[in-house]
Amino acid sequence: MSQKTDFFKNLKPYLNCKDHTVSGEDYRVMFNEEYHMLVTNPVPKNLSNYYKSKDYISHTDSKKTFFDKTYQVVKSITLKRKLRLINESLRIQNSMSRPESNILDVGAGTGEFLKVCKNNSWNVFGTEPNNNARNIAAKKGIILKEDISKFSNQKFEIITLWHVLEHVENLSEYISNLNQMLSSFGRLIIAVPNFKSEDAKHYKEFWAAYDVPRHLWHFSQQSIHRLFTAENMLVEKTIPMIFDSYYVSLLSEKYKNGKTNVMSALYRGFISNCKARTSSEYSSLIYVIKKKE
Repeated sequence: MSQKTDFFKNLKPYLNCKDHTVSGEDYRVMFNEEYHMLVTNPVPKNLSNYYKSKDYISHTDSKKTFFDKTYQVVKSITLKRKLRLINESLRIQNSMSRPESNILDVGAGTGEFLKVCKNNSWNVFGTEPNNNARNIAAKKGIILKEDISKFSNQKFEIITLWHVLEHVENLSEYISNLNQMLSSFGRLIIAVPNFKSEDAKHYKEFWAAYDVPRHLWHFSQQSIHRLFTAENMLVEKTIPMIFDSYYVSLLSEKYKNGKTNVMSALYRGFISNCKARTSSEYSSLIYVIKKKE
């Protein structure tokens, strides 16, 4: 296991953000120059309480509000893309070895992604700390454990974290544990927001993907490479999440102006994606990571 890193040392002020989902509290977002990432400070001691909201959509399958419906439509599209990505990653592995098709989805929410995987011949495993979300997943035939410690003695060909890494508290230790659970030819697939994106720059403290204090870390491409290089791992591929700029802009408009301005959000999402074609700084990015040979 790698040595635990103190990411709270030598921080510089970056901006102040408000928790728009639960508490209304203000938090500092600080810049860690060594890792080129942002850190939420302070971290509440009772962090689990900040997930207790009907608006925390990844813990439900709700389709009641406009944002719920938008999220579920986007999710149905991205599920198919995620399945293609893991199938492609398994084919790459098969060219080098003959692995099993075992997948671990960390932070699986209500189990929709694992349900798709199971229906496509994957052996599925998953974690989800929220009890309500686990219960919803169980009704779909997807049994989730509370955390990754339950799988410490297993190996997986694919491990996925869809917008999860920004939530984990002991970051360096967590990455080390993921590395140990990954098979020798396996792939770790991680999706996280990108604070260097154009929509993040435009909305500043109102950018919904800061989501303090639930998001403890705010990554750039440089920070992901730095963090996983420290674990003797290599970013093999980086893939944009095109839809995220639009959804995040919808929420950001609401936080900034107190109302949903759909046209403005769509425009901002479009501009962000257009500029990212040159800069590669999309609102969210997927990283496909492997062990160094």
